[in-house]
Amino acid sequence: MKGEKGFYWQNWSESVYCEPTDYVEPNNLTELQAVVRQAYDNDQNIRILGAGHSFTPLVATTDTIVTIHHLRGIDHIDHEKHFATVWGGSTLKELGEQLWEHGYAMENLGDINKQSIAGAVSTGTHGTGMNFGSISTQVVGVTLLLANGELLEINEDHSPELLPAVQLSLGMLGIIVKVTLKVLPAYELEGHSYRLSLDKSLRQIDHLRKQHRHMELYWFPYTNTVQIKTMNLAKRRRNKKQSKGNNSFKKLVLENGVFWGMSEVSRLLPKASGIISTISAAGVPVGSEVRPSHELFITPRLVKFQEMEYAVPVEKFVHIMREMDATIRDEKFAVHFPIECRFVHRDNIWLSPSYERDCAYIAVHMYKGMEFSPYFQALETIFRRHGGRPHWAKMHTMNSKALQQAYPQLDNFVALRNKLDEHGIFLNEYTKELFGLKKDGE
Repeated sequence: MKGEKGFYWQNWSESVYCEPTDYVEPNNLTELQAVVRQAYDNDQNIRILGAGHSFTPLVATTDTIVTIHHLRGIDHIDHEKHFATVWGGSTLKELGEQLWEHGYAMENLGDINKQSIAGAVSTGTHGTGMNFGSISTQVVGVTLLLANGELLEINEDHSPELLPAVQLSLGMLGIIVKVTLKVLPAYELEGHSYRLSLDKSLRQIDHLRKQHRHMELYWFPYTNTVQIKTMNLAKRRRNKKQSKGNNSFKKLVLENGVFWGMSEVSRLLPKASGIISTISAAGVPVGSEVRPSHELFITPRLVKFQEMEYAVPVEKFVHIMREMDATIRDEKFAVHFPIECRFVHRDNIWLSPSYERDCAYIAVHMYKGMEFSPYFQALETIFRRHGGRPHWAKMHTMNSKALQQAYPQLDNFVALRNKLDEHGIFLNEYTKELFGLKKDGE
């Protein structure tokens, strides 16, 4: 078991960092259990490190950081039920490729595949598609390592009442060592990208959401232009000559490379952001391609940024977009990143932003090194005024009182957390404050 002292950690966007007392990489479940038992006996805290794609301090701790990236791969597949049990340290990229080899695929994914499956589930990672929930809704079973080092199986046969809590738990209930996913027979998707005016897209949004298996839009601030991206089950065969390498080259070098250059101009000359946004809008790619689902869902993200994302009631989406447009123009924010809008089906997961309501997820970004606080605060005010709930892994300013009002099951989650981890082994300062778990005097 690899351990390390003097370890320095920072997240992908370099906005969160910490120096834990210990950093540990268990090679197997037995070693992981030993680490947890030792922390339990010594009254130490543990936070689990995934891929570091959260923008909030969910991992940061001065005690122990543990990675489970050695616990990876497919454990077994139930071919009758179409269930795949996988180790929690597996990345979404690995699972996509491995499931494909077995003739299966996940029903939906987000546009980044660097995260571990345990991390993606724990934070509510999502894609888009009004008939689909977040990745957490694909979870039908979890093997949870508790604070005392024991394993708890949660599925349709064992403690099923706990599943809505553990499907999105921010690592506060225990360590997710295995996940059982409902999967589909492997399938290909045909993706389309095209330009549309903001006005027309908002008028057509209900039709667009319902017409396509997956649909998202990117609006470029200071313009009336959006990029519409749709994905549907492929009806035509994939062109084998259209190699994965060529597609990756275009996305990595042309799109990310050129956008990085324009982002640097905006950082050095903030007043040019509106012009940069207009140039970006003019360069929206137009075309289509057919690929295996796990490949087409993904878009490389090499240009670093800070991000805030809120889930708002889908019926308020158009009004909110109009408010955002007016606010950005009135305040003249130096922003050139497009605003990403996706759509997610309601669920019954206690801490899900989509709990009991269909949602539009609106994500706003600011290039690394540029001032983001006034911009984020102004738009967060709009989101919260319309009942928005924050994505747990993205920046937000909601406190425990506000979160309690936004998430109807939050008290039940906290009660379960206190029962499963009475000593607070799996907490850090951020989660204590976020959920109002700090004791008087702390």
